[in-house]
Amino acid sequence: MKYALAIHGAPYSSQAAEHALEFIEALLLCDHSVERVFFFHEGAYHGLNGQVPAQTQHVTDLQPRWAALRTQNIELAVCIASGIKRGVVDAVEQQRYDLPSATLMSDFTLVGLGQLIAAIEGADRYIEFPA
Repeated sequence: MKYALAIHGAPYSSQAAEHALEFIEALLLCDHSVERVFFFHEGAYHGLNGQVPAQTQHVTDLQPRWAALRTQNIELAVCIASGIKRGVVDAVEQQRYDLPSATLMSDFTLVGLGQLIAAIEGADRYIEFPA
């Protein structure tokens, strides 16, 4: 089966992403596919470059796990509207808004809401992980 997912929770104030990552990893082990993970609302912070995870016993650095999924051709798509208002911008938006630097991590892309709709239409299942 083909899945599309949306994550609404911020990286370190919600367990939405950890649950989504565990779900995706289980799907891949069962030979299912995930075309796109869409980061919406506070979830846009997952694409923000320069995050430092909490220093705890529990390994909370989500970035290497996202990067591993990206190498499996899973698109990591940050909602452009959610991202821009949270300071998550690529080089194009940096120039457009005359900002000092691009802040989008290289494994992520900024996309419009139409990409989420296209992913939902092309998927057998759509799952949301709320904040």
